[in-house]
Amino acid sequence: MGQITIYLDDESERSLRSAAESAGIPVSRWVANLIREKTSTQWPDSVREMAGAWSDFPDPETLRARGSDDTGREEL
Repeated sequence: MGQITIYLDDESERSLRSAAESAGIPVSRWVANLIREKTSTQWPDSVREMAGAWSDFPDPETLRARGSDDTGREEL
């Protein structure tokens, strides 16, 4: 397991320690969780669970059936 050293101003350190304490976890775990969250390449479960949540939104087949033209493009 890797170790890193970071330098924080006093206010940032207080905020970090307060956030970790509020979450009930050690500061190192809080920072590791933040790094995982910010570097993730997948959508969080909360976003994936929203799929289909809007009953009035048309499905892909309905959208494709409209047959609209692509927007014109500028010449290079």
